Amino acid sequence: MNILVAGGAGFIGAHLVDALLASGDNVIVADKLIFGDYNIQHLLNDKELVDSGKYKFYQVELSDQENVDKIFSENKIEAVYHMAANSDIQKGGKEPSIDFNDTLLTTRAILEGMRKANVKNLFFASTSAVYGEMLDIDLNETTGGIKPASYYGGAKLASEALISSYTSMCDMNVVIFRFPNVIGPRLTHGVIFDFIKKLGKNPRELEILGNGTQCKPYIYVHDLVEAITKLTKEWTLGEQVFNLSVLGEGTTVTRIAEIVVEELGLKNIEFKYTGSDRGWKGDVPRFKYDISKVLSTGWRPSHTSDESVRQTVRDALKK
Repeated sequence: MNILVAGGAGFIGAHLVDALLASGDNVIVADKLIFGDYNIQHLLNDKELVDSGKYKFYQVELSDQENVDKIFSENKIEAVYHMAANSDIQKGGKEPSIDFNDTLLTTRAILEGMRKANVKNLFFASTSAVYGEMLDIDLNETTGGIKPASYYGGAKLASEALISSYTSMCDMNVVIFRFPNVIGPRLTHGVIFDFIKKLGKNPRELEILGNGTQCKPYIYVHDLVEAITKLTKEWTLGEQVFNLSVLGEGTTVTRIAEIVVEELGLKNIEFKYTGSDRGWKGDVPRFKYDISKVLSTGWRPSHTSDESVRQTVRDALKK
């Protein structure tokens, strides 16, 4: 199958591209390289892969309709995996236009490109942030009254709404995943990345945003990609929405710090908290996810949240 992966040079997108290529698909990646080409260097440097036509890369602004239309006109695309979005929530919180452009306008351009080219199959990477701050509710795919607490969550929820309308109007086959923090090999940002970087500069103390009790599930990227490929092997008419997460409890920020310190082999580290029950405005300190729907498909994550964190630290230290 000829597949377009929008945002395929990002952390999750690049791992998905690896899996699609391994399964024999032809992959077209479109990305504006916000974090550079770090995640796809191994593909760009594979001359045989590129020359064979099985992998093609466009460095492009995906919120621009002309750019997107050009990609569809030059390739016989059969399915789109839409992974493109602003992934730095703190950065987007300081400048709302980032989420508006990189998430919502990108979604609109991709949907229009699909409509014009009559492409029916779409996977969309959404987020737990669409639910907003619903602290003591078991969140499932039909939970009502959701109110995103960040520009990031708002742009993702608006994208979901737009996708729903195109699904209905254009008879599309759509799978949407709402997942929490994703970590693993080739991670380029986030709390684990930040902690390792901070301790590299000062191995005696570590600043922790918030009070450290913030608790969220962390899913290992290989588990997520396995779920994506499993649930998009066959496309069915209409829209399917799934919560994706780990089994069991999430991991507190303090526990993440402890795991990083343990794996670095450091002793007597002083943790300095900035206070408050969250790291920044728009950050949701905790939530509970019901993933019974996706578990009913036969998929199960192979890592707990703590195991995902520890393995990711080990992955980062192998560099």
